[in-house]
Amino acid sequence: MGDQTAYFFLALALVLGMARLCAAGARRLGQPAVVGEIIAGVLLGSTLLSPARSWRDAVPYDEIQPLLGALADVGLALFMFVIGYETDSAYLRTSGRTTLCVATGSVLLPLAGGCLVALPYAAGHGPSGAPGFVLFTGVALSVTAFPVLARILADQRLNRTATGRTAMAAAGVNDLAAWACLAVVVALFGTAESWRMAFVPVYLGLLVLGVRPLAARFLKGGAGGAPEPVGAVVVVAAGLMASCAATEWMGVHFVFGAFAFGAVMPRQGDEDRMRVAVMDGLEKSATQILLPVYFVVAGTRVDLTAFRPVYVVELAVMLTVAVVTKMAGAGLGAVVAGLPRREVMTLSVLMNTRGLTEVVILTVGLQLRFIDQAFYSILVMMAILTTVMTGPLLLACRVTEGDGTPAEKEADRTPGPVTDGRTDPRPAPPKKRP
Repeated sequence: MGDQTAYFFLALALVLGMARLCAAGARRLGQPAVVGEIIAGVLLGSTLLSPARSWRDAVPYDEIQPLLGALADVGLALFMFVIGYETDSAYLRTSGRTTLCVATGSVLLPLAGGCLVALPYAAGHGPSGAPGFVLFTGVALSVTAFPVLARILADQRLNRTATGRTAMAAAGVNDLAAWACLAVVVALFGTAESWRMAFVPVYLGLLVLGVRPLAARFLKGGAGGAPEPVGAVVVVAAGLMASCAATEWMGVHFVFGAFAFGAVMPRQGDEDRMRVAVMDGLEKSATQILLPVYFVVAGTRVDLTAFRPVYVVELAVMLTVAVVTKMAGAGLGAVVAGLPRREVMTLSVLMNTRGLTEVVILTVGLQLRFIDQAFYSILVMMAILTTVMTGPLLLACRVTEGDGTPAEKEADRTPGPVTDGRTDPRPAPPKKRP
């Protein structure tokens, strides 16, 4: 037991060190940190270690991987809570016809294309059967990484332009649709006992009608005033873990419980100062330490040494379909909305960003046996490549600081908020004054 504990902390130190090093390297190359963190996992996994296996001989990784995986899942739960909180339905409702057109095109066409291209591969890569594999692949190809897109927009100084705001709103709608579709796939083809699924509507009603008002009252405080920030963080985190446990028991993956718990949290009112303190505490816990562990662990599941030539062909096919359908769908939606050609091209490129959200969804699919290990590796590589190509494609579209309308130029000159690519860069709504 003592040796295993020592190995766990040694492996954790190595994982964090590699994640930090590769993330810094990715940023220097103009890429989001998540790309470097996933590549760190690939480097630490069997891809490079299979010939010598020196690290796996020194550290019994197969024994401590469940411990690292559990720690990574906690980070993912915290992150999904933050994402759920930042998905402001009021903002999405007021984002306009253009956003709806772009989001609809960028979801429906990749969803249909992914389902069609998955049909020939279902027999070889679908452990749980063809229907679940086909629908899951369609959902995976329809994803746009809302948090990673935020980082790219900030880096390109597009986050305060009309195009950037449209892309962020459309990506938010896209992510919401992707999680909803994935929940349907899990409900239809998951392995949990079907009678437990009947509790899902009841649980959602409990969150909206019970948890939301209680959270607002707790963060606002009673006669004794608002609680201390540290205590409030612990209470909210405990509720979050309970929500994850409930949805996991019902047969829905715990990420949905975390997302739903964040979505019902109060956003405005007298509890604003306490709410900001709680969200800041949970967000830092997720993004600075635990979430990099999650992506490194996800990267260790990618084994490129097991790639046969046919897998390289499958990667090329999936990458082509993912890029063409996503860019064509987003571009078609932008054309229908009446946007000019330059904005159509820019939005098409931006909506092709996958990265972080894609990897989370793929990990869920692997855990639920919708896809096998080889297809997981193929789609993770697809996610990395589609994210890496976003920056160069934007430059090819000549979207630079001098482009755009006078209003967009002025927005580009205004420094945008600092973001690590995992959080929403939109400014908080102004507080109401008495």
